[in-house]
Amino acid sequence: MRAVADRARTGNAVRMQAEVESGSREPSQRWIARAARHERLNFLLTNRLPRRWATLLMGRLSRVENRLVYGVSFGIWRLFAGDFRLDEAARSRFVSLQDFFTRELKPGARPIAPEPDVVASPSDGVVGAFGRVRGTELFQIKGFPYDLTDLLNDDELVEKYRDGVFVTLRLTSNMYHRFHAPLACHVREVVYISGDTWNVNPIALRRVERLFCKNERAVLDLDIGDSGRSLALVPVAAILVASIRLHCLSAPLTLEYRGPNRIPCDRAFAKGEEMGYFEHGSTIIVFGTKGFEVDDGLVEGATIRMGQPLLRTGR
Repeated sequence: MRAVADRARTGNAVRMQAEVESGSREPSQRWIARAARHERLNFLLTNRLPRRWATLLMGRLSRVENRLVYGVSFGIWRLFAGDFRLDEAARSRFVSLQDFFTRELKPGARPIAPEPDVVASPSDGVVGAFGRVRGTELFQIKGFPYDLTDLLNDDELVEKYRDGVFVTLRLTSNMYHRFHAPLACHVREVVYISGDTWNVNPIALRRVERLFCKNERAVLDLDIGDSGRSLALVPVAAILVASIRLHCLSAPLTLEYRGPNRIPCDRAFAKGEEMGYFEHGSTIIVFGTKGFEVDDGLVEGATIRMGQPLLRTGR
C-alpha cells in the first residue's frame, strides 16, 4: 500500500507540474499540445507514415549537433511529450536531440529497492498488461493475446518462462530512457529479432494484433545465480525509436544492424546498474519464471519508477 501511495503522490506532482506549464501557455498553444497528445491523432500520424524510413530519418536527425536543429526539433517534440522532468536530469544543456533523450539522472534520483527478494523495475514506465503467463499465452492489452513462441523466437526460452509471470512497461517519450538490472545478474547472450516499428501506445495495442511480436526487439535472458528461477528482459523498439543500446554489446541494435541474430557476450551487472537505453522511449517486457509473483503494489495504468518493486519471489 505504501508503494501505491508513493506512486499516487508522484503522479499528482507530475499532473500539477503539467497544469502549471499548461497555464503559462497561450490558448492556441494549449490546444495544439492537447491535440498532439491525443491517442488517435498520434496513431494516425505515426502508423500511416512509412515507419521504417521515418525511423531512420529521425535517428539521423536526432544525432545532428546543431543548436538551431536541436531547438526546433525539441520544441516540436515537446508538443507530443509534455513535461520532461528536467529537474531530475544530471545536466541541463544538450547538444542534440539524442543527447537529450538519453540523458542521465542526478545521483539518488532513483533509489533501488534493496530487499534481496524484490525484483526492481528496470526502467521508468507506464504499467501495461501484467500477470501470470497462461501456458505460453499472455496479453498486450485486454482481449489481445499473443504467444511466447512468437515473441521470444527461442523454444528453450519459451519452455523456461512457460506459466511464469510478466509485466509490460511502456516508456513514454518524456521519460528517463535508460534501463537497469532488476537483480544482480549475468548476460551471456542477446537474441536480436528484426521487425517492424509500429507505435506502441495504447490505441495501437488495441488495433494491431501481436504487435510486440512484429516489432524490432532484443531478448536478454538474465542468469541471476538461482537454479530454480530466472528473469528475462525484452526491450521492444517502436517508430522513431528503433535503436537499442546494450552495454554488454559493442554495436547498437538498429534498423541498419546486419550482424548475427544470436550475439554472445559476457557481462555481469549489479542490481540497479545501467544495462542500456532506448534513444527515444519504447517498451520493456519483464518475465519471471515460476517462483516469482507480481508485486502487490502494481497498478495497471500507473507510472512506476526505475528501482521500485516490480516482482517478488513467491512465498
